[in-house]
Amino acid sequence: MRIDLSDRTSLQQHLGKEIGRSGWHIISQMDIDTFGRLTKDVDAMHMDPLWARDHSPYGVTIVYGFQTISMMTAMINEILKRGSTEAYKLNYGFDRVRLMAPVPVGASIRGIAKLKKIEDRGESRFLVTIEMTVEVEGKEKPAAVADWLFMVVNGDESERRPEMAGGANR
Repeated sequence: MRIDLSDRTSLQQHLGKEIGRSGWHIISQMDIDTFGRLTKDVDAMHMDPLWARDHSPYGVTIVYGFQTISMMTAMINEILKRGSTEAYKLNYGFDRVRLMAPVPVGASIRGIAKLKKIEDRGESRFLVTIEMTVEVEGKEKPAAVADWLFMVVNGDESERRPEMAGGANR
């Protein structure tokens, strides 16, 4: 099921319900190393497999917590399509974020989205809260749980974002 985020009326039917699941995303050591370099957080717990094997409580490197959170972008883009009248949606931040369990290198993670709240914010605008849970394949405890907010702004066709090369927009 792919919901139309721009249709406030139909969104009401999905309040409190799961609205989708992303595919599984494998996090490689190269992904972890790149994230560490980009964020200037070079840390052996994440980037040194030999050190982690001998000294980490996990025996392997683990994904950065912020990297796990940032992967929610790829996950939500798989779950939500661009709405029929959506000019754009803006990342409005988080009301709550919890990192619940480490993600070991090579693990697969996926996002599960649940529509938590819809608030009117003026003509053709509303704030949507989506509870995102990041699961680790084969683990009972989730890696992360967050209440993620999006400002949805509807508009006419001239206001809508163009499709990007490579299918980056939905």
